[in-house]
Amino acid sequence: MTTLADLRKNYSRGALDVTDVDPNPVRQFQTWFAQALDAKLPEPNAMTLATVDSQGRPSARIVLIKGADERGFVFFTNYDSRKGRELAVNPAASLLFHWIELERQVRIEGRVEKTSDEESDVYYASRPLGSRIGAWASDQSQPLENREALEAREREMTAKYGDAPPRPPHWGGYRLVPDTVEFWQGRPSRLHDRIVYTRDDASNPWRIARLAP
Repeated sequence: MTTLADLRKNYSRGALDVTDVDPNPVRQFQTWFAQALDAKLPEPNAMTLATVDSQGRPSARIVLIKGADERGFVFFTNYDSRKGRELAVNPAASLLFHWIELERQVRIEGRVEKTSDEESDVYYASRPLGSRIGAWASDQSQPLENREALEAREREMTAKYGDAPPRPPHWGGYRLVPDTVEFWQGRPSRLHDRIVYTRDDASNPWRIARLAP
């Protein structure tokens, strides 16, 4: 019988060195993300978002990245959700991409800010109608009596807004502005390659270093 302690995999698909990476971590991320897309991985845009509440208690969940450029990494959610409430009191977070088929991880840390109303409006309008209605129907992270109550709320919002719901004031985007980005490439014998970018201020250049696995 296989036990949890017996489960292991030897990584051997690739290597990563300081000399291999782009001087800018966003461009390096875009390169790796394009490779994940080319490899047709299931939901390569899925990432773990970790936040911390006012008591220092962490929580994590999977969300979808919706933008990555020099300004930062963007996702959208209900501002009144648990993650939204935690970001309101502690606007720092971390993101984790795990592309196991490529034996890669990307870890991103930094401060979080809301996107502009205009940016949130544009993305909201691009969503399927059901998702736009769902943003009105769900009081995300709040107790719910049963599934029927949620579906009744969905019908109510559909009747109210039809096929043109406006963006809810409690729903929109966040942008994580990175100060630390780490690229992890699995290697044999757990001697993985870890390349980290850090900077103290957006006006400073990125520093690149190798970390021990």
